[in-house]
Amino acid sequence: MEAPEVLTYDRNQEFKTFEDAKAGVKGLVDAGIEKVPQMFIRKLDELAQDLPVHDEGVEIPLIDIGCMDSRREDIVDEIRHASMTWGFFQLSNHGIPLTVTKEMIQSVHKFHEQDMEVKKQFYTKDHSAKFQCDMYLDVYKGKSADWRDTFRCLFSSPEPINPHELPDICRDIMLAYGKYIIDLGDALTELFSEALGLRKDHLKGMDCNQSLAINGNYYPACPEPELTLGTKKHADPAFFTILLQDHIGGLQVRHQNYWVNVKPIPGALIVNIGDFLQV
Repeated sequence: MEAPEVLTYDRNQEFKTFEDAKAGVKGLVDAGIEKVPQMFIRKLDELAQDLPVHDEGVEIPLIDIGCMDSRREDIVDEIRHASMTWGFFQLSNHGIPLTVTKEMIQSVHKFHEQDMEVKKQFYTKDHSAKFQCDMYLDVYKGKSADWRDTFRCLFSSPEPINPHELPDICRDIMLAYGKYIIDLGDALTELFSEALGLRKDHLKGMDCNQSLAINGNYYPACPEPELTLGTKKHADPAFFTILLQDHIGGLQVRHQNYWVNVKPIPGALIVNIGDFLQV
């Protein structure tokens, strides 16, 4: 009697097949899958590291930077305290119109929801490309893949992007949003310098705001959401991140060994202290 055939799972091959299709997670959903592919399923060691979620009522600090001239010292104090105790804070009255933030979110959806053949031209393994859709860099390291599609735009690194390198469907709003973010990044860099007790041009003199990358994350509906995550826990390897969150929510930050839900506030931006600035 012959022994039954033992089926082995080739994780790298599954990922390569997914990668070669250049359809992303959206392509899997459009194909009508009912089960999450194994490459996306979280491993037991990942699940074991999960932290409890904090009770409702705990929220990251919200800082109003509207009246900068009259409240600058108070704003610097608030940023210092939030950065030291949380590493995160939300910004209101930051100068970016609500129409711009809404259109930027819509443009991310439009890009990821356009015809697959149009998107395929932006899938590349050349990570020096100014605009790219190939962000599953950690999967070959043995981690589960994130249930999301992402584009990454090197908006200024350090040279500004050529507008013709951007997709037609989101070019105009990305150029407008990017200019606002550069101005806000410059302002935040000065505030961080002052919060550290330095001259306001100190961090800018270190070129900490020289490079801007814009990521556009898209999370397709998942048939088995309990098995995977849109974005795994991580720290940002940068000076700081400015995050535009949509109305759906789902973002959590770590605080005092708990996960804390970040309540979406229309038009507000979330600032994350990155590894470089923390060091």
